Amino acid sequence: MRNTIKIIAAAAAALTSSIGMAGEPQKSFVHEGSTYVFTSTQAGERQVIDGHRYPSGQAFHLIVRGNRVSGVSGGVPVAFKTAEATGAAGGVAAVAR
Repeated sequence: MRNTIKIIAAAAAALTSSIGMAGEPQKSFVHEGSTYVFTSTQAGERQVIDGHRYPSGQAFHLIVRGNRVSGVSGGVPVAFKTAEATGAAGGVAAVAR
């Protein structure tokens, strides 16, 4: 589960060039048979990532502040450094839809 959250954060970080645009479209990527659909917004100096994993429908809410990520995924609290997420991305392709 922790690696999955790192992959979500890495994918979102890869798409930060469009963060802060009004009406940001949902983004998604597939990892280990699950599809992750999320939006990300900029709130001051923090990036907020909200979404769901399908087919389970489990929600996640992550906040990126500087080099730290914290939040909840599937009801479980998570926290890690952004550098850990970058390394976890490995060969996962993030696709903006």
